Amino acid sequence: MSGDGTAGGAPGRSPGENVPYPLHSSTAEPTTETIGYRGPTACAAAGITYRQLDYWARTGLVEPSVRPAYGSGTQRLYSFRDVVVLKIVKRFLDTGVALQNIRAAVQHLRERGFRDLERMTLVSDGATVYECSSPDEVVGLLQGGQGIFGIAVGVVWRDVESALSQLHGERVDTGETLVGHNPTDELARRRNRAV
Repeated sequence: MSGDGTAGGAPGRSPGENVPYPLHSSTAEPTTETIGYRGPTACAAAGITYRQLDYWARTGLVEPSVRPAYGSGTQRLYSFRDVVVLKIVKRFLDTGVALQNIRAAVQHLRERGFRDLERMTLVSDGATVYECSSPDEVVGLLQGGQGIFGIAVGVVWRDVESALSQLHGERVDTGETLVGHNPTDELARRRNRAV
């Protein structure tokens, strides 16, 4: 999506020229999430504050797909994919991309599902966010003459995966807390067994 909300292609390029185009809609693939992450865990893994998380959920930017909050006392549960999207939003905000364009990128990621997400690179020139799935598409954007920056979704994916492996999750079906592989948790487990 361009800055004014209209779809547009890369400047001076025709659709057949192996150049990325702004994020587009596609049919979503349903996914089954068996583990959810509470707000504080999602914040820690994405590198954001709880205030940001709450605001983004209330405004619909990134809503928890496992379980929304139903009033005071209920806990939101975010899926792994939600946490990846939270981290991507943070990176875009840190580089100065307009919120309107971030919303378009998030909507695209929601619709896209998990298919090839790890191989995707999101690239922005500050006004438009593009999806690139090959190095040729990134080069095509660079040849357009504008300055760009990119977010390799696979790198974000691995960062979140690593962070969440050390934090607590929750089984959606049973509500059981799953303890991460944090060395301090292992020490606490050993101490509890010794008592």
